[in-house]
Amino acid sequence: MNSTTQQSALIAERIKNDPRVLEAKRLILEAVNEHRSAITQISEADPNLKVDYDAMLAAFGKIRGGNLYFPYLASGVGNGPFVELADGSVKLDFITGIGVHGFGHSDPRLIRAGIDAALADTVMQGNLQQGTISYEFAKLLVSLARESGSNIEHCFLSTSGAMANENALKIAFQKHFPAKRVLAFDHCFAGRTLALAQVTDKAAYRIGLPETIAVDYLPFFDQKNAQESTRRTIQVMRELLHRHPNDYACLWTELIQGEGGYYVGSREYFRAVFSEAKKHNMAIIADEVQTFCRTSRPYAFQHFGLDSLVDIVTVGKISQACATLFTPDYNPKPGLISQTFTASSWAIHAGLVILKELQAGGNFGDDGKNLQLHAHFVAGLENLANKYPGSVLGPFGVGGMVAFTAFDGSMKTAKDLVNIFYENGLMSFSAGGQPTRIRFLMPLGVTEPDHIDLAIEIMDKSFARWLEVSGQTKK
Repeated sequence: MNSTTQQSALIAERIKNDPRVLEAKRLILEAVNEHRSAITQISEADPNLKVDYDAMLAAFGKIRGGNLYFPYLASGVGNGPFVELADGSVKLDFITGIGVHGFGHSDPRLIRAGIDAALADTVMQGNLQQGTISYEFAKLLVSLARESGSNIEHCFLSTSGAMANENALKIAFQKHFPAKRVLAFDHCFAGRTLALAQVTDKAAYRIGLPETIAVDYLPFFDQKNAQESTRRTIQVMRELLHRHPNDYACLWTELIQGEGGYYVGSREYFRAVFSEAKKHNMAIIADEVQTFCRTSRPYAFQHFGLDSLVDIVTVGKISQACATLFTPDYNPKPGLISQTFTASSWAIHAGLVILKELQAGGNFGDDGKNLQLHAHFVAGLENLANKYPGSVLGPFGVGGMVAFTAFDGSMKTAKDLVNIFYENGLMSFSAGGQPTRIRFLMPLGVTEPDHIDLAIEIMDKSFARWLEVSGQTKK
């Protein structure tokens, strides 16, 4: 019996291909597409819904112990980068849950994946019981990682980026026991668990927490002085290695610092620093939870040509299900990494669809959609900079990650502008500190240049309003 016959003999396949199921799927998608097609532009809230909406926001804030960052509660439908809120308003979503909703809202491809997942026998996939979709997803992640020479062979799925990062740390510590310290870069962000809060270079995230692991920081790449910053990083690394010989298990890296404000390294810088770390038997960990699928290649380590140097890599956000990938040298002992849940069935189905669609959609490559969208966004921001002198410093980032420093770069200015953008229909967020930058994470699977043009129009209007409110222009 061949594989095709064997598959068709499965009851699960019979359900998927049952004419009633296929027709139900067609009708659901037809209905969703009919209604979502009405969402094509920014719109204000419906006054008839506003009172109940505000009451719901207040009640939710009380339940969770603090108000939401934005007064945002989705209705459950959208169209590409546009999302409808429960007050009837429509926003242009260019932050996408801080990079999670890479195909925007109500995308038919993901709804179809959700229906397939709903037909599965369980809501969650787990360590003891996983479906064939988990295998397909993990296999594709590894295959993409190996495209240009990486020795990565293994993949462990997880429910969150934080869990993927925790697993990466545990793998590195076990391999290099008794080494117990971590090297990381200034302004890095790794997560908010007890261990990852120590790696994250933000003291506010550690208030009231016990110290769990020892972390030392290296200065990050300075684009303005590449050669000197490389020398300086290696010098500090050597000083720390002299102070704590044989005590560092890993070098933790974000190749593009996300929460830090989209600070970008270079191939030459990373090759020099990573090679120095390798001399001292350290694991090179690339945290790609935010950068995954947003550069010219699926993995940012490929974008920078670091395939032969990275030992462990973590992914998440746009992939829906998260994962820790590693080379055979870092395959952990049994029992070190495990989870009851490794992701929801829908997350895994959707993740597989997203990866395939980004490949088929031409998002990757030196002339791929990711870099083209970035260039278009940068051109729009440069036009704003010319219209409002001193308004835009930068822009910064790569591909689907765009950021700029607004006016004086203060946290207050960034927050005020982010709120004005939101009121005018554009969703963004802040990043970094001293200066604080405003950042965007476009939904790369659905964004078109005209969506970016609309974002620039909203920012133009918002800059004028901020200047007026701050007293820098006359009414």
